[in-house]
Amino acid sequence: MTVARTEDHDSAVTSATDHQDLPGQSVTLAASSPMQLDNGGEIGPFRMAFQTYGRLNEDRSNAVLVCHALTGDQFAMDSHPITGKPGWWSMMIGPGKPIDTERYFVICSNVLGGCMGTTGPQDIDPATGKPYGTDFPMITIGDMVRAQKLLIDHLGIDKLLAVLGGSMGGMQVLQWAVDYPERVCAVLPIAAAARHSAQNIAFHEVGRQAIMADPEWHGGDYYAHGTKPQRGLAVARMAAHITYLSEAALHRKFGRNLQNRQDLSFGFDADFQVESYLRHQGSTFVDRFDANSYLYITRAMDYFDLSRDHGGILSRCFMRTPVRFCLVSFSSDWLFPTSESRAIVHALNAVAANVSFVEIDSDKGHDAFLLYEPEFHRVVEGFLSGVCTANGVTAPDATSDGGRS
Repeated sequence: MTVARTEDHDSAVTSATDHQDLPGQSVTLAASSPMQLDNGGEIGPFRMAFQTYGRLNEDRSNAVLVCHALTGDQFAMDSHPITGKPGWWSMMIGPGKPIDTERYFVICSNVLGGCMGTTGPQDIDPATGKPYGTDFPMITIGDMVRAQKLLIDHLGIDKLLAVLGGSMGGMQVLQWAVDYPERVCAVLPIAAAARHSAQNIAFHEVGRQAIMADPEWHGGDYYAHGTKPQRGLAVARMAAHITYLSEAALHRKFGRNLQNRQDLSFGFDADFQVESYLRHQGSTFVDRFDANSYLYITRAMDYFDLSRDHGGILSRCFMRTPVRFCLVSFSSDWLFPTSESRAIVHALNAVAANVSFVEIDSDKGHDAFLLYEPEFHRVVEGFLSGVCTANGVTAPDATSDGGRS
């Protein structure tokens, strides 16, 4: 029996794509009053799609929120409904795994502005009856977290045991700790930063310009034209994917090996294996992601600066925080290098916060948090277990439904 209540989609909120066929749960939020956005606007009602794994215990104290990265979604553990591939964190979530579903009630939602069931640019704007496109309001990481908080309220959970996630997920984790410290016992931001760097903004801009330069983009109104800016989105994905890997990982995997040929073509075909790999990454990505969502979500990451509302002084974000922190970085991550995590640790130390920090020695680059890294897995398992013990959290009774029907 599931313990999370599922509501039917609001009949007024439909989509340019067929979200109704997606498995899992969804709920209409901000139905009685719109949710305020950081840009001064508001949104509501809006739909949020999510997945839950495990069971709530009797006092609802074992809930763990997992936040996904830029191109992730709510299918963290189970198979992806479009690609058929294992969930993006299936290595981490499940019975006996670091995020043990025999012990924790795990929640993962698709972010606001996403394209896997949560309201985003491809959905119908109630005001016009047409897809939002670029009329969708600009969103921030703070808006994503505000929407997640409405979901947690809806699920009847007063306080999360932990919030964790990597990359953009790590940004959301940090935002949770700053905006709702009374609603979370511990946070685990992984391969993240307190603000997006100029270099990362630059990479995102390359991707966005590739999408907007595609003649099929039509100013963001490609839904009405029955097209998709596939070439632009594929190039955006290819450029971004390079940043997720390290030079060592690329060399180990591909080197300068040729792809299905004995010699150079002296043309512009994919001579090298690495070229073929990137083209494959780009072409498969367009099947599961919406180009406008990519524009909005990358912009939200660019705008992320945790200290912006605190006079630019990061430590002020964490004054008197009761939250327990564990930060994790990877030695070969040049997208969110260890120095970014250390800056957060220094800010937390400056206010005597409860913080631990681990740099995992890995040559897998930024994507290491999605791959098999035994030491990383042990850190997550040990930290969550410690938080569980410190807060007297018990595993759910196998016969209990967490008080929900």
